[in-house]
Amino acid sequence: MLKKRELNGHECHVLFELMTHPDVFPFVRQKAYSFEEFMFMTKQTIEAEERGELISRTILDEWENPIGTISLFDIKDQAGFLGTWIGKPYHGKGFNSLAKEAFFQEVFFEKDIATIFMRIRQINIRSRKAAEKLPYTVRANDTRPLIFQQLNKDEYIYDLYEIPKDLFTMNYMRQVSEQAELQPLEA
Repeated sequence: MLKKRELNGHECHVLFELMTHPDVFPFVRQKAYSFEEFMFMTKQTIEAEERGELISRTILDEWENPIGTISLFDIKDQAGFLGTWIGKPYHGKGFNSLAKEAFFQEVFFEKDIATIFMRIRQINIRSRKAAEKLPYTVRANDTRPLIFQQLNKDEYIYDLYEIPKDLFTMNYMRQVSEQAELQPLEA
């Protein structure tokens, strides 16, 4: 479902084509206007991860084809901002929630992250609905006023959401417990 980003020509070409779709491109944080620029940005992303500045993964479909990316940017004080995009042909097929679940498990349980923030444009209804469906997501416009104000210096563009590690962990443990209860007992 997820793998570390690679400077692989075929993979980068597929991701670049998916990213430049007009329904996807406006909502991508790291925009590239040419394939060469995309390759350069991918190289920079890999190097930034090596320095501990971000965490970035390629999202794969069930056949391990690249379909998008998920990243935690601006890591500071055990917190960072989530950036996710998935190619248009894969919208509405459940890949977003699967990728987020796997990514959150990695950053909360294997990395030193305590909080994930999501800034979502008010006009991005698809992303807002997806964020609000997650049982561990909290709208943080009022509870994190300094961050909210920094995101909206000139005008109200972004809503702020927060995923605290403890809330994600509690939800994850509940899911594991419920799955264990559903397993038949072996004789």
